[in-house]
Amino acid sequence: MKTIEIGTSGVHASQVALGVMRMDALDPGAAATTVRAAVELGVNFFDTADIYGFTAGAAHASSRTFGRAWRDAGVKREDILIQTKFGIVIDYDDPQGVRALRYDFSAAHLVEALERELEALGTDYVDFALLHRPDTLMEPDEVAEAFDILQSSGKVRHFGVSNMGPWQVELLQASLGQKLEANQLQFGLMHARMVSDEMMVNSTAEGMAPANHSDGLLSYSRLRRMTIQAWSPFQSGTEFGPFVGNPHFAELNAALDAKAAKYGVSANAIATAWILRHPANIQAVLGSMSLTRLGEMLDGADITLDRQDWWDLYVAAGNLIP
Repeated sequence: MKTIEIGTSGVHASQVALGVMRMDALDPGAAATTVRAAVELGVNFFDTADIYGFTAGAAHASSRTFGRAWRDAGVKREDILIQTKFGIVIDYDDPQGVRALRYDFSAAHLVEALERELEALGTDYVDFALLHRPDTLMEPDEVAEAFDILQSSGKVRHFGVSNMGPWQVELLQASLGQKLEANQLQFGLMHARMVSDEMMVNSTAEGMAPANHSDGLLSYSRLRRMTIQAWSPFQSGTEFGPFVGNPHFAELNAALDAKAAKYGVSANAIATAWILRHPANIQAVLGSMSLTRLGEMLDGADITLDRQDWWDLYVAAGNLIP
């Protein structure tokens, strides 16, 4: 398994991480087996969030399941990196379904949420803590206060953000004493907008709307030396779900199968390799709880696609080259 430095933190992590959002659906034995298998395959980075618990219907449920799982698996805390995300308040009791009540970057909420996460995870620190989604009521100085409290107390070693654009990062970074090391964003073959936006500047190519500017997230992240963490990279969207093997995406799957035959791996491995081929220091966060699929996906970390194969897949996913 290849490793990358997360931002400029000095921390080297597996280029593929395991996201444990769905782990609350597993019984303790299956959860421990999943963690053990991931570690044996070279994964040392695990991602969670305080709101995860959608199967159990309770915040912190996935973190609690994972917290027991890594101990039951016989994994030493110092041998793994744990990342959580916080800053969203969820209502699990609404009869109409789970919904977000608010985003909350107040110092009091961030400190309390992180402390509850530590309890659920069964550890006294996390390696990385990310602000989960932008809070438009954010006061950067208040976030700085929370970060200082959490870092000085030894509860968080490094910080980052999730789902934020460059100017949101800049606004926040200006008040912080810590560098933001990562930005977790949805990215993959079916969510390649970060690539297409940067290519469509002033483009009038057929089938493309003219674009005169781009938020430049990929280039910005490279300049800032922030690691992009690609979440749900195998999802096509809420309607059709995962795209690999899905008949709704026949052209893409034909291309994946062709490249899989060329490289002697599975289509899942090729989809992972496509993400990791980009030079923006991207870490793929995979959420599969299937050991078979997870193993196939992880094989992609050992493959380097050539340029034409990368572009062939980009186009097969419905993207245009201007």
